[in-house]
Amino acid sequence: MSASSASLQPPADAVKPVRHPDAPAPGELLGAHYEHCFGCGPGQPHGLHLEARAGEGVTLTAEFTVQPAHQGAPGLAHGGVLATALDETLGSLNWLLRTIAVTGRLETDYVRPVPVGTTLHLAAEVTAVAGRKIYSSAVGRLGGPEGPVAVRADALFVEVKVDHFVDHGRPEEIRAAMSDPDQVRRARAFEVNP
Repeated sequence: MSASSASLQPPADAVKPVRHPDAPAPGELLGAHYEHCFGCGPGQPHGLHLEARAGEGVTLTAEFTVQPAHQGAPGLAHGGVLATALDETLGSLNWLLRTIAVTGRLETDYVRPVPVGTTLHLAAEVTAVAGRKIYSSAVGRLGGPEGPVAVRADALFVEVKVDHFVDHGRPEEIRAAMSDPDQVRRARAFEVNP
């Protein structure tokens, strides 16, 4: 995808990723991993409301429409918002591995401006796994899956235990997420991001 730093190059002993047998089926909407996530949560009024769908293998597609609240320069998406969209998309890949992982490194290339009102179409894949390290890449296109490239990223995610979130998260949100009676929602609340 992009020319990434050495820290984002899988080591020689990395293996090809394997989709978990219980992963969502290709074409299935993954849904929000957490109600209040800025990237995908419906409970965030100014969030991205990014929607991701499982693809074949360890791939997915996602999209979000840039709203006025997401702009940096007049009429254009803020670069940090675009990085967030890439991070959310790449992090969602871990659901296909059924692995809890956090972003270790994210390198983003900005290729062209993304205007407010534009729908950004993202495609992502896990490229390799080495121990607890998960290597992935994504590309975002304007106007459709075959549109011009606007952004791309390479990332390294690191597998963690749920204790990572419990130890570092704000206690009231942790308690609320842990007390959710829906086991899948409870597990997914802790699936991505530091």
